[in-house]
Amino acid sequence: MPLVPLPTLLIEPLVRQALIEDLGRAGDITTDAIAPADRMVRCVMGARQDGVIAGLDLAALAFRLIDPAIRFEPALADGARATPGATVAAIVGPARGVLTAERTALNFVSRLSGVASATARLSASVAHTKARIVCTRKTTPLLRTIEKYAVRAGGGANHRFGLDDAALIKDNHVAIAGSVAEAVRRVRAHVGHLVKIEVEVDTLAQLDEALAAKADAILLDNMSLDDLRRGVATIGGRAISEASGRVTPENAPAIAETGVDLISVGWLTHSAPILDIGLDTVD
Repeated sequence: MPLVPLPTLLIEPLVRQALIEDLGRAGDITTDAIAPADRMVRCVMGARQDGVIAGLDLAALAFRLIDPAIRFEPALADGARATPGATVAAIVGPARGVLTAERTALNFVSRLSGVASATARLSASVAHTKARIVCTRKTTPLLRTIEKYAVRAGGGANHRFGLDDAALIKDNHVAIAGSVAEAVRRVRAHVGHLVKIEVEVDTLAQLDEALAAKADAILLDNMSLDDLRRGVATIGGRAISEASGRVTPENAPAIAETGVDLISVGWLTHSAPILDIGLDTVD
């Protein structure tokens, strides 16, 4: 599916707060001292590593909020692959504004491009199967919206966004309810008819309970490859099958080959390294 940009209404508070954090109480005292108010510059945002770009709208907004006179001219689009040395965007405008917004813009693009790049690598590794790579709620506090967007930019898909858009029954819920069946019964009685119910299971015995309770999706957590294969066969298309736990670029293909529909990966959003992107003045 085509990548749909995030509404400005969602990203502006994040960019604005990031700029306020950097400006502190006196603004950019270094740039204000060095750059004349009328000095114009042209800079190039360039990739220093191979990867997938994400977050350009946030970068553009960072420059625009500092000085509306700055022009942000993307050379690539979010979701596009960049090679080392490739121009990502050109920035033209008053030097003071460009240099003041530089770090905030780069922070967003580097971070989100890192998430997108990691997602793209994992997605490519399972492309020969039907499995899709999905993210989790293990996101940076307050940055979930844009980190999950970056996963989509990298070709992955999103798991639930929060506690309110889908029900995921985990081991602690089962312990409190007394059984998988009782946990599902309580959730089904509580939520609306459009809310999907997923059950996390650690054993094939729990899988049987979840199927009997007619769960919509079943998370096969930290299972061996043999148990994953058995689990997928047992589900037999009666529910969405999802694998999770200790997923790496090395073992993702084997996990996908068990026949699961989804592979959820927390480190995509909590630990993916940034993509090295810089900004250099060209005139």
